[in-house]
Amino acid sequence: MKIAQVSPWFSPHFGGVESHVRTLSRELARRGHEVTVITTRHDPALPMEETIDGFRVVRVRPRTIVFRTPITPRMRGSLRDLAADVIHAHSPPPLASHYAGDVATERGIPYLVTYHCDVELPSSLGSVVESIYRRSLGADTLRNAAQVIVTTRTYAATSRAVWRYNPSVIPNAVDHLRFRPDVDGSRVRESLHVPAGTPLLLLVGRIVPHKGVEHFIEAARYVPEARFVIAGGGSLLEPMRALAESMGVADRVQFLGRVSDEQLPEVYAACDVFVLPSVSRLEAFGIVALEAMATGKPVIVADIPGVREIIEDGRDGLLADPVNPRDLADKIRRLLADPDACHAMGSRAREKVLESFSIEQVTDRIEAVYRAVLDDAHIATG
Repeated sequence: MKIAQVSPWFSPHFGGVESHVRTLSRELARRGHEVTVITTRHDPALPMEETIDGFRVVRVRPRTIVFRTPITPRMRGSLRDLAADVIHAHSPPPLASHYAGDVATERGIPYLVTYHCDVELPSSLGSVVESIYRRSLGADTLRNAAQVIVTTRTYAATSRAVWRYNPSVIPNAVDHLRFRPDVDGSRVRESLHVPAGTPLLLLVGRIVPHKGVEHFIEAARYVPEARFVIAGGGSLLEPMRALAESMGVADRVQFLGRVSDEQLPEVYAACDVFVLPSVSRLEAFGIVALEAMATGKPVIVADIPGVREIIEDGRDGLLADPVNPRDLADKIRRLLADPDACHAMGSRAREKVLESFSIEQVTDRIEAVYRAVLDDAHIATG
């Protein structure tokens, strides 16, 4: 098949959707499909076109970026010129999927949308703008899709934007061959000057409001024997550094900044426990937790819709109360106090990834959706 993946952001931009689209596109290309990713050229230094992991990437210059949403109407032209059997859009940010739907409808090409999370805007008018979009362009985009995909059952049931469209539930995938228990994390621990036997807690993600980074930092106050490491950059990096200073934990909270794709498996391997303390529905899945699980690490994730589904509480991870640093610290201490249980939980986490979230299984399911919508389109055109 000739497959267009439409993603508002893409590598080297860092995020769960970007990681999923790259992993999926790589596997589809490996299977012999002709894959093109249409995305935003958010950095003028990036090439307009290149080949990555066996698939083509086309970057389109945005007119502007508002609320982390690229306004890139030129995507329509790129999609009109692209030979494609099926168009697969990823949302949010929302407008790229709208452009994809416009062109797919115009050309008579089936398209589907993976709705990764609800839209939330950090503004006093955010809820109003979100509501207007959901009832207008957002509704048209989803209504006209041949299939809507969500990554968890709870999102399918609770998102006002998608529940009426009978979405398919297909999780994001993790590259279990890249993130493995046998990856050596010793170089990372040495570079951070972490003494042997000192527990290392890890958070990977953009340092932005919905990630709950401040609760991770505050939890360090109650676990004085451990190091807390944050990998990622973002708008709140400097405020979070200042918070660690003000709480008196700056000597035990370390910021790695942006980590390269090549180094990321070693960063996961260096930790004893992975933590995802997100506080918002913008965190609808938590692919970074899956990457840690694939590495054989126990994880603690916030008990919020979507994210809670990737683990079974007490078996392959623990759930923590969102916006509650003391509970988060209690869960951390519970794992650190029982190394045998911690190891067993990490092993079961790896098993779960292989059973339910491997790239092969997820791609099988997405391929099946592509074939189904193409078959329906052929029947409709007779």
